[in-house]
Amino acid sequence: MNGTAGTAGPGRAPGLGEVSAPGRVAGPDEGIGAAELALAARNHGLPLEALRYDTTPPGLHYVLVHYDIPAADAGDWRLTVGGRVRRPLRLGVAELRERPSVTHRVTLECAGNGRARLSPRPVSQPWLVEAVGTADWTGVPLAALLAEAGPADGADTSAEAVFTGADHGVERGVEQDYRRSLPLPLAADPARGVLVAYAMNGAPLPPQHGYPLRLVVPGWYGMASVKWLRDITVTAAPFTGFQQAVAYRYRQGPDDPGAPVDVIAPRALMIPPGFPDFMSRTRVVRPGPVPLAGRAWSGHAPVTRVELSADGERTWTDAEVTADPRRPWAWAAWRTTWTAAPGPYLLTVRATDAAGRTQPLTAPWNRGGFGNNLVHRVEVLCVA
Repeated sequence: MNGTAGTAGPGRAPGLGEVSAPGRVAGPDEGIGAAELALAARNHGLPLEALRYDTTPPGLHYVLVHYDIPAADAGDWRLTVGGRVRRPLRLGVAELRERPSVTHRVTLECAGNGRARLSPRPVSQPWLVEAVGTADWTGVPLAALLAEAGPADGADTSAEAVFTGADHGVERGVEQDYRRSLPLPLAADPARGVLVAYAMNGAPLPPQHGYPLRLVVPGWYGMASVKWLRDITVTAAPFTGFQQAVAYRYRQGPDDPGAPVDVIAPRALMIPPGFPDFMSRTRVVRPGPVPLAGRAWSGHAPVTRVELSADGERTWTDAEVTADPRRPWAWAAWRTTWTAAPGPYLLTVRATDAAGRTQPLTAPWNRGGFGNNLVHRVEVLCVA
């Protein structure tokens, strides 16, 4: 099926496969289909001019909702913590708010950011480069809740914490609640900063960002930060649910088991200079010094270098990078000045982190369209 539901046919009971197609890659001449456009209308990216803000206003922060935004009332919402624990917990939002809280500034990026720039294109949410945002998330450290529940004896390095959201749907024929896991040693480590958050930028979570409770996993792609969080279950063995074992894998072919998608790859984005053409988004600038700025981040290590090319990526110059060491999970700012002369240009920006990872000049293809941290290229026309 290509964006349309099938029919069961006479005498045949319908199944989930009638409305839920398997994952696929677009054909050589296949454009964006109606189903992808519907996803793009529901899920929005960050307008790149909003990179000017240290923290993204909630309405400009990227949104990815797998199924529906569930109806929720903080007054009767309960979070359960159970499974292989000694003291199961059942907590209301008000009880969580009474506990010691922390606030972390965290950059979240969708794992599919850059998918629509791949060729052949994996058919799914057609992100370009804007699926990112940074917010101040306030909540209770996950490590504190797990310590209070007390993982049962025998919970070793193979144990996991499984997180269940209230959003329910069907994907590739599998009916499910959205559910993901983290290795228990990571989830229970206070230094990792994982939060059960109830506030974003000092206000209650907006509905599209997980009201009333969500997980925030610093340094990992956004699929790990389960929204509308209602249950945490400690398991003795790795979780093999759909969103863990089927979706969010780096696969080269349909039968490739793939490696799991987890930590965010380095990326730099540019605040588009000048002013845009409405349709093409080509930027127009005047001759002379043009200030350039943007943001850069990586889940592996702090970004230590941002480079700019204005000559077709033949030469590169370093930009000034400014990071706040108190906020290791937030993007860094970068800035430089480019002297423009009349003519067309392709400006390219790339980031390198302290672990030595650098953005590639060629997109890293995989069947799901995940982790494409190809350099950011911006077309500019300088006119007198």
